[in-house]
Amino acid sequence: MSKKLWQPDPARVAASNLTKFMGAVESRWGVSCADYTALHQWSVNEPEKFWQSLWDVADVLGDLTDDIVLQHPDQMPGAVFYPNARLNFAENLLRRRDDTAALMFRGETGVERTMTGAELYALVSRLKQAMHKAGIKSGDRVAAYLPNVPEAIAAMLATASLGAVWSSCSPDFGTQGVLDRFGQIEPKILFAADQYFYNGRAIECTERVAEVRANLPTVDSVIILPYDTEAPAPVGDLSMTLLADFIDSYAATEIDFQRFDFNHPLYILFSSGTTGVPKCIIHGAGGTLIQHLKDHLLQTDVKPGDRVFYFTTLGWMMWNWLVSGLAAGATILLYDGSPFYPDGNSLFDFADKSKMTHFGTSAKFVDAAKNAKLNPIETHDLSSVRTLMSTGSPLVPESFDFIYENIKADICVSSISGGTDIVGCFVGGNPIGSVWRGEIQAVCLAMDVAVYNDDGQSMLDEFGELVCLKPFPSMPVGFWNDASGERYRAAYFERFPGVWCHGDWVALTENGGVIIQGRSDATLNPGGVRIGTAEIYSQVERLDEIEEAIAVGQDWEGDARIILFVRLRDGHSLDEDLIGQIRHRIRANLSPRHVPAKIIAVADIPRTKSGKITELAVRDIIHGRVVRNTEALANPEALDHFRDLIDLRS
Repeated sequence: MSKKLWQPDPARVAASNLTKFMGAVESRWGVSCADYTALHQWSVNEPEKFWQSLWDVADVLGDLTDDIVLQHPDQMPGAVFYPNARLNFAENLLRRRDDTAALMFRGETGVERTMTGAELYALVSRLKQAMHKAGIKSGDRVAAYLPNVPEAIAAMLATASLGAVWSSCSPDFGTQGVLDRFGQIEPKILFAADQYFYNGRAIECTERVAEVRANLPTVDSVIILPYDTEAPAPVGDLSMTLLADFIDSYAATEIDFQRFDFNHPLYILFSSGTTGVPKCIIHGAGGTLIQHLKDHLLQTDVKPGDRVFYFTTLGWMMWNWLVSGLAAGATILLYDGSPFYPDGNSLFDFADKSKMTHFGTSAKFVDAAKNAKLNPIETHDLSSVRTLMSTGSPLVPESFDFIYENIKADICVSSISGGTDIVGCFVGGNPIGSVWRGEIQAVCLAMDVAVYNDDGQSMLDEFGELVCLKPFPSMPVGFWNDASGERYRAAYFERFPGVWCHGDWVALTENGGVIIQGRSDATLNPGGVRIGTAEIYSQVERLDEIEEAIAVGQDWEGDARIILFVRLRDGHSLDEDLIGQIRHRIRANLSPRHVPAKIIAVADIPRTKSGKITELAVRDIIHGRVVRNTEALANPEALDHFRDLIDLRS
């Protein structure tokens, strides 16, 4: 059994949203749940009662004409949540119209601004009127090519208020990457930025925006949102309209929120695209809202007035997830730029200044902070921070240690995982439960998660495929341009018919937690034994000489062999002594089957825009296959380090 690192004190448990929710369940249904495990079991056994209870506790604004919560519950796909309910997503996020902060923004250059609830509502009102005048109606697509600024959230909410469909990319995407995405969905309006900043450098956007617009014939208007509203960059292209000019003719008025079907399209998100043109995944307004309310209220204990942060861009579903915190009454904290500019303390500085309660980041950021020998527990206050959330890749046991020893001792570490496919989480936090070293705390409520072997049999304490056995509200409405649903079914239900197969390689633990080792389709398979890459990384990256590693399987002599690529820290070389250390450590701490056949040094490792290393792209490169849609990568030039390697020929 792993080591228990933290557990909440009784006062924290008593004050939690989860404990109050348990009381509401008992009062309404006569069901007494003694702990999280019992509540989870009830939630998967009685999903209709669970979602009814959450709707009421969260005070969802919408019209319920009957008690039908779930239609065709035994069909997956095919189940429909709230078939007769109607709501407006934006209405649920714009409840606060007072002078308290709704959004707080900080850019790496020091640009800061705050938007109150009243100011956000007013801006959405003016944007909605201007967009309606521009011809935007229910079902139209609105695209955004933007940094993580407050006005992006206002534009999304105005889009949702009209029943239109929002889709976004971050401005670091190249032109082709944007066209591969937006070109499929034919948007009518494009919101874009004049500039953004990264690692101390200003990047001008309007030339790329003009190129994108020239290749999107359906776009009628391009609206420029200045990065710095006090000092906007000049926009010479007369075909583009500044935000201030776009809304100038409209005064803020009461918003008439038309309510749409529960499953009315809200977002189009894109798969990472490292294996082809990105899939366009359509998510419904009601499913997104109620799933996010569960994640915020129950899994991460967000309360009105809390200040919730996630380091993300508009190219990652965590932005969509973060924004929904408004529905829980939270202030949303936005950061744009490099988290290590001018140094690694930038996000911790922001946490102190903003009185952050929920610090959301990636496992790679925690690793980078550890490697930089940061010690926020000594240099920062962080007294307001109750929860640290991590996603993007597995949080290794040593990173748990670093958080508790060097960031904060009294904190709930909620590693979470789900993804673009469900715009939410399968596994995540349990605010009333313990944190065990190396484990995600719990399977999320109402998510009937199991671990399957190749024969579709459930396992405990063994690694296998993460599956979900029952429907949940944030399953995609479908894929764009997939009227028959064939591609949608193939993506999730082909392997195990009637069961959602997510593509993660995981194990359920005796503590009720979850360990994720990586994507199952990037899982190593030497000699027919399936090995997750994360456990190799957890050993190799402990060595002082190693900055980062990536492991892939190479087809070899009728089998597969493990190839380990390492990026070294400055001043070190991959000599026979270091190779021996790596192999010994892996053999001693894992197994002989985990030992790579080849260990090769590379100058860089490719990763997606959201910071995930791209094992599948590297695997394709070493096999001489074309990596399609390299625009999905943050550093596609890194792929060159893996081409035609002599060491892989023997």
